[in-house]
Amino acid sequence: MYARRRHAYFLMMGGCLVLFVSAAFVRLWSVPVAVAMCVVAMVIPPLAAVVANRRGPDDRWWDAPSGDPQSDEWWDELDGKRKPGSGPRQ
Repeated sequence: MYARRRHAYFLMMGGCLVLFVSAAFVRLWSVPVAVAMCVVAMVIPPLAAVVANRRGPDDRWWDAPSGDPQSDEWWDELDGKRKPGSGPRQ
């Protein structure tokens, strides 16, 4: 799912760049339209960041066990849920 989010991010950011660049040419005919294009382009990057950083259904959440005992032990140790070397969790 990471590829889909990355594709959507680059598509949105590409649209943002197209709006900014085309606003430079549109201003020759209509300044208000060019300003409106820039305002729309200004809103796109935060939305693109939200789209790119949302958690997908297959992504590991910070506290969800992965099912791999060794990986879960390692994450528990990093999160401070158990002490290093205390053995496998029960």
